[in-house]
Amino acid sequence: MKIGIHHSKHSYSAGCIDYMLANKIDYKIVNAYDSDIIEQLRDCQIFFWHHHHLNPQDVLFAKSLLTALDIQGLSVYPNLRSTWHFDDKVAQKYLLEALKLPLVNSHVYYSKDTALREIEKLDFPIVFKLKGGSGSYNVRLLSTKKEAKKLISKCFGRGHRFYTPSQVIKEDFRKLMNGEGSISELFKTLVHFVYPYKIEKSKGRERGYFYFQDYIPHCDHDIRIQFIGNICYAMKRHVRENDFRASGANKIDYDGSKIPLEAIKLGFRVAEVLNMQTLALDLIPVGNSWKIAEISYAFAIDKGECDYGYYTKDLSWRPGPFNPYAFLVESLQKQAKEKEKN
Repeated sequence: MKIGIHHSKHSYSAGCIDYMLANKIDYKIVNAYDSDIIEQLRDCQIFFWHHHHLNPQDVLFAKSLLTALDIQGLSVYPNLRSTWHFDDKVAQKYLLEALKLPLVNSHVYYSKDTALREIEKLDFPIVFKLKGGSGSYNVRLLSTKKEAKKLISKCFGRGHRFYTPSQVIKEDFRKLMNGEGSISELFKTLVHFVYPYKIEKSKGRERGYFYFQDYIPHCDHDIRIQFIGNICYAMKRHVRENDFRASGANKIDYDGSKIPLEAIKLGFRVAEVLNMQTLALDLIPVGNSWKIAEISYAFAIDKGECDYGYYTKDLSWRPGPFNPYAFLVESLQKQAKEKEKN
């Protein structure tokens, strides 16, 4: 069984290639951008392209290519079931509600009049979100109706930049003060205040909808659970100081053995229903239960986060360091074998 893999920065490809080399797994590097990519993959049973959602060229055709190859009979990563809702919080709302999974109460309106009418019924604060953005970018707490009305006018007027420059600058400055960032990163952000990111030029402004979730009070952390095949590992992420957001704060306890088992159990149930190849699940504690804030097929694998151990589907804890890329490659091999049988 041969794996065709497109190698690129900021992806899982390097880790997977290292694992395949060490274990003598048959693979070859291909170029997804070549016009003859279909021909390059004729002798492969798996195609791996961890494309980047902020690369305009990847966004242009990655899903089309992967879906065509999936229909042809290859086992592809990521497949459409895993990615169609990626970096789209409104799509995730529809998916999780349709599957009756415990999403934080979420609301979306597609006209200014409807949005203005509905916010009159709300208790504030509420959590406004744009469809895209990671690390809590494009997420704001709206404390009053006045704030909400102003934002609604913007949503149905000139719209929002994909990254709100003032928010990004504020976050980069916070990281710099905490020793997590650098002057060069802050300078790059200041440059983008004037010159938009390439993906912004490609996508244009976000407009035409108003999306928000209920605010969960007195919440000082969330739980991130990351699934690869039939295993998962988890971490507790603490919120920023004087803030309500945990994602992107870099205040993380990676010891998954400390995570409540009920959260892990819920995670496996959600993962089974969604049937994604990989899954990051953000859970917020609400009383004695958990609510889903967001999901994602792709996630950063930071240094140290795989040192503590992981959970198997029977909720057993396996302590010690592990290689996430090994689980990813092995799960793709298993999927390919099952696809061949069918």
